[in-house]
Amino acid sequence: MKSSKFDKLGIALGGGAALGAAHVGILRALFEKGIRPEFISGTSIGAFVAAHIAFGTSVKKLEEIALDLDWLDITGFKLSKFGILSNKKLGKSILDQIGKVHIEDADIPLSMISTDITTGKKVVLNKGPLYKGVMASTCLPGVFVPVEWDNMLLVDGVLCENIPVSPLREMGAKDIIAVDLTTNREYKRPDDIVDVLVNTFDIGLNNMIKQQIQDDEIFMIQPKLSAYNKSDTSQTGKLIEEGYEAAMNLLE
Repeated sequence: MKSSKFDKLGIALGGGAALGAAHVGILRALFEKGIRPEFISGTSIGAFVAAHIAFGTSVKKLEEIALDLDWLDITGFKLSKFGILSNKKLGKSILDQIGKVHIEDADIPLSMISTDITTGKKVVLNKGPLYKGVMASTCLPGVFVPVEWDNMLLVDGVLCENIPVSPLREMGAKDIIAVDLTTNREYKRPDDIVDVLVNTFDIGLNNMIKQQIQDDEIFMIQPKLSAYNKSDTSQTGKLIEEGYEAAMNLLE
């Protein structure tokens, strides 16, 4: 598949916590094939990756950032009635790596998905401070303190649109490559209540995703990542290669 076959290409990067490292490998494969987006969108960790690509971070540099990223690097303890941690460190990393920029100033038109936890409505972030938008899209509810934005309390976009295709359509994309990191995962028999809750959330999320991506015009990349833990950043290198191989296998 060659980039010349795409018309007004948009790339949608889905959520998946630490599995998001696979996005880096997928983008490396696409770029090696000369496939580059005219529009890009992201949800949760996909928003973090999309922000870097939209503002010109090279895939090589992004891979270095991903390999250096650790859970403690992007969270800080902040006990409040809304959450037990803050992801302000993640916002600071965006400021340090990209700068004090606004979403609308991106080289590649960018949208990120968040959720207003007060109303349950999807919020498409395409204007405003980039660092704050990334924080909002990656704000895991109940864990991170919600991000205040125009009288809204914003949390992770995974609750509304984990694979952010609709913003690409709104921006003018005709062809879309969507990256799904979660629906190909296999569930394991729960060992405890935590496993039950995790499986419950994942099953609900994945059923929602399957409804969202019933579109034959979307080119799907779905690496098989069942062997990897969503919260283990020590697997980053392997996840990058999994993403690369999955994309190359489909492209070739």
